[in-house]
Amino acid sequence: MEQTTTKADRLEEFQRLCRDAGLPFTLQRRVILEAALELETHPTADEIHQVVAVRHPGIARATVYRTLEELCRRGLLSKACHPGRVVRYDSRTEPHHHLVCMRCDSMIDISDEALDRLSIPDTSAFGFEVRDFRVQLRGICRRCRQLEDKS
Repeated sequence: MEQTTTKADRLEEFQRLCRDAGLPFTLQRRVILEAALELETHPTADEIHQVVAVRHPGIARATVYRTLEELCRRGLLSKACHPGRVVRYDSRTEPHHHLVCMRCDSMIDISDEALDRLSIPDTSAFGFEVRDFRVQLRGICRRCRQLEDKS
């Protein structure tokens, strides 16, 4: 399933969410969300801060981190985490899965109906309620394999 909303739609949605929550829709929040939506590489908070700092040098790294967490809590971004690595942010919030390179840490979005149909185990005995379901397939990306072949 492809992302159907535009960047302008997402910014408008965030502005509405801020208004409904009584939060100001600040320049910093807008610029951080814009940067996260523009970077389609599952960027880290530091990568987003680098983009933001070029446009608005006064925005602190801590502001970027706090705002990204807020954007995730409000459902405008999601976290794409994998063991032992830095948190990456994903502007695609609809169900999809990831290919994760174990060498360069890159993440590639993948939509697959067979993965979507996997049954989620009953976790009620643990008192756990599943709210999100994404599969990560780990391996070596094309670029890293080509670098291996050249060595």
